[in-house]
Amino acid sequence: MKLLPFEYAVRNLGRNPLRTALSVGGASLVAFLVLGAAAFVTGMRQSLAVSASPDNVILLGTGSEESIERSQLAFRSAAVVAASLRGIRRRLGVPYVSPEVHVALSVTRTASEQSGRLTVIRGVTSAAFLVHPALEIVQGRVPVQGQNEVLVGERLADKLGLPPEDVAVGRTLHFDGQPWTVVGRFSAPGTVMNAEIWTALTDLQVVTQRDTLSCVILTLDPAQGELADVQAFAAQRLDLELTALAEAEYYAGLDAFYRPVRILIMLTAGLIALGGVLGGLNIAHAAFASRARELGTLQVLGYLRGAILVSLIQESLIGHAAGALVACGLGYALLDGLSVRFSMGAFGLVVDGAVVATALGAGLLLGVVGTLPPAFRLLSAEIPESLRA
Repeated sequence: MKLLPFEYAVRNLGRNPLRTALSVGGASLVAFLVLGAAAFVTGMRQSLAVSASPDNVILLGTGSEESIERSQLAFRSAAVVAASLRGIRRRLGVPYVSPEVHVALSVTRTASEQSGRLTVIRGVTSAAFLVHPALEIVQGRVPVQGQNEVLVGERLADKLGLPPEDVAVGRTLHFDGQPWTVVGRFSAPGTVMNAEIWTALTDLQVVTQRDTLSCVILTLDPAQGELADVQAFAAQRLDLELTALAEAEYYAGLDAFYRPVRILIMLTAGLIALGGVLGGLNIAHAAFASRARELGTLQVLGYLRGAILVSLIQESLIGHAAGALVACGLGYALLDGLSVRFSMGAFGLVVDGAVVATALGAGLLLGVVGTLPPAFRLLSAEIPESLRA
């Protein structure tokens, strides 16, 4: 089968600039929406996956395996674990055991504000910086116990919907009816911690009026300890009512919990893309209908209908590929790293190679699917009928 020259498809794009612009614009819109949905899904999944350290184990209250905020442990649990369990990583004799309190409280900028945004507040000791290696203090210092001081994550401003200067070092935030001074900022890229507020463990216990812990996080020495050892210890100490989970397992459970949200986002993007396909069908049908005589003439010249169909698909793919590339460029410039709030904090959209490939694939698929129905309809007509069009 003799094919039409590739230059024929390229030159046809310039015959009707308005039609070409509509085709490229429609492809850009669909590819941009698909890219945004894929970036959202990728960003959420990566934030939950990166939050877990491979050697970390979380001790939670029995029955609260799905939520740290609902968990309650005896305050002595951390000391008992550090003294009784072998295989815990140590540095200069200090065990990697972090007692923590996690609560979600409404945070406001001033005391007069009636309502704020729910934000995860984490009460910690100095051991928290050992078991969370992804965290780094980038400005200021660690909160001092008894001074109502806090350390804030880099994405806290996005979580609260405030300008970054409102959560800068030296500013004051309010939660639980008390003012708290920001004394430092930390960075934990790609993790849910990056939108949290950290303060001294005892300070948070005082304001929340609780004498229990939410969890104990410990880091195992791979050469000496295993998760099974921690689980056996938790099973033996019935008085502590502990459940041991690998940190990766806990965040995998959260990832599964948010799966319906990701599915809904992708379905929405798919429905919008379907609307784009239907719109593309109308544009393609109108464009090809005006070229019925041209297609009939090509058949008179000896070109088979299959060769003409290939040329029409080439023409459509060039325009849609250009639109998809424009969408990928805009998406990388506008969406990559853009903060999105969700119940646990905030995460950044991720525009990586897989996301770009998904958007490009959507644009090219739109070019093929939007071309075939009107092309088949016109090419199925008899040659005299096409010449009289």
